[in-house]
Amino acid sequence: MSAQIDIGRDTGGQRIAIDLEELLATRLLVQGNSGSGKSHLLRRLLEECAGQVQQVIIDPEGDFVTLADAFGHVVIDGAAYSPREIEELAARVRQHRASVVLALDELEVEQQIRCAALFLTALFDAPREHWYPALVVVDEAQMFAPAAAGEMTDDTRRLTLSAMTNLMCRGRKRGLAGIVATQRLAKLAKNVAAEASNFLMGRTFLDIDMQRAADLLGMDRRQAERIRDLQRGQFLGLGPAISRRPVAVNVGSVRTGSRGGGKGLLPLPEADGDAMEALLTDRLAEAASDPAPRRAAPPPPRPKLDIEHELAAPRPLPAPMPQRAPDEDTASANDTAPAAPPKPTPPSQTEPIESHSAESVVREIADSEGATFRPATSLFRDFAIRCRQRGVASAHIDITRFRRLFAYRVGGLDRLEGTSRAYVEQLVESVEDDVLAPYLAMVIAATLGEAMPEDDELARLYGSSSPSRVRRLLDHLERQGLIVVREDFGGDREIIVPGAEALAASNPAE
Repeated sequence: MSAQIDIGRDTGGQRIAIDLEELLATRLLVQGNSGSGKSHLLRRLLEECAGQVQQVIIDPEGDFVTLADAFGHVVIDGAAYSPREIEELAARVRQHRASVVLALDELEVEQQIRCAALFLTALFDAPREHWYPALVVVDEAQMFAPAAAGEMTDDTRRLTLSAMTNLMCRGRKRGLAGIVATQRLAKLAKNVAAEASNFLMGRTFLDIDMQRAADLLGMDRRQAERIRDLQRGQFLGLGPAISRRPVAVNVGSVRTGSRGGGKGLLPLPEADGDAMEALLTDRLAEAASDPAPRRAAPPPPRPKLDIEHELAAPRPLPAPMPQRAPDEDTASANDTAPAAPPKPTPPSQTEPIESHSAESVVREIADSEGATFRPATSLFRDFAIRCRQRGVASAHIDITRFRRLFAYRVGGLDRLEGTSRAYVEQLVESVEDDVLAPYLAMVIAATLGEAMPEDDELARLYGSSSPSRVRRLLDHLERQGLIVVREDFGGDREIIVPGAEALAASNPAE
């Protein structure tokens, strides 16, 4: 069975159609300078085959989201999801054969590229039982498959080139038919462009692009000049799904439009210079001081996917310890009950600290300015000197114990009391001394239901001023299973401390 897609008329008024079955097997390359009608052509093609085949659209400018209103496409806002959620969404798109638009217009360019690459890779890696036929349209493909290294990092370039190459070279066996559109062939990676068997070439003016387009269409150099004379919405088509010889196509009308601004001329406002200046400068300082992100609209709430629920599942806490009076400690030491009780917390951690004790000296040092940036050996030497000067016994506190007491103080453990404090101490008992303070601050924030510390505060607690060290700290804590970091492509980050939410619910701070 052959399904024909009507895309327009030739110069003689004859209908030009694309064979959908052949297109799924041979892929399509569209080229045209800005304003040549390239997006209009893609929209026409998508509208004509909507309902006949699954469609997946990678949309860096948000032009195709209007297909959702007329044809029921699902719009996926790339800025609203984490990388893992993007991959899970792509897997579900293949499983349920949903037609979707991946809108990337709220992201920076490199984040657009990474998001699209992860999405395409997950489509490609879907299980064999989900290899249903689908058109995968990538607009502005020169961004995602650049011919030369640009400003993106090497890791991002390798990731996106691999995804685009898999789509165009190996996607057919997995049911994925790539349709790539680019403004300039010279900017598109050759191994991606070479895999297409169907071509629709629009207006272009640069000699290198005209020559490459003419070579793909089988035209000589003299005939290549014809490409420069094409009008907006007019393309030269060639390929097994279109025509066996080059044919001019005037693309037909479409039922939906883009969200872009009007293309025609509009009358300018009639306000005079003073009135216009007042409009521009009215409450300017107040608007400039607004810390809110300058987006047209906030992204929709992120769904709690099953995979994220599993990652965020709280760790089981030890059985609650009964609160005991200080004079019960001696009796409990002689308790011979068969069940081993939880490891008791040293009195110095839970009892009030006397004003003339070694612990008070630790607090004094921890509260001094810049203390977290000093080496631990220097801090401990300062501690020993102050204790000797004040006649305070400090032999029971070695450097290991000092580092933990110091971290407890700067991390804010004193903000908790009673059972809540005891539980937090148990939760952080096995955490390394050098990362204890920032981790403790996150645990306490989660326990009290407060916002997580910002990067600069985590850096201060970690004794560093480097943002990259904070990122490595969070990565380390996540690998240890102590936290779960969810960061979407829009830059918003959420830190979950497994166990702290359950602790907050069952043992609120006293």
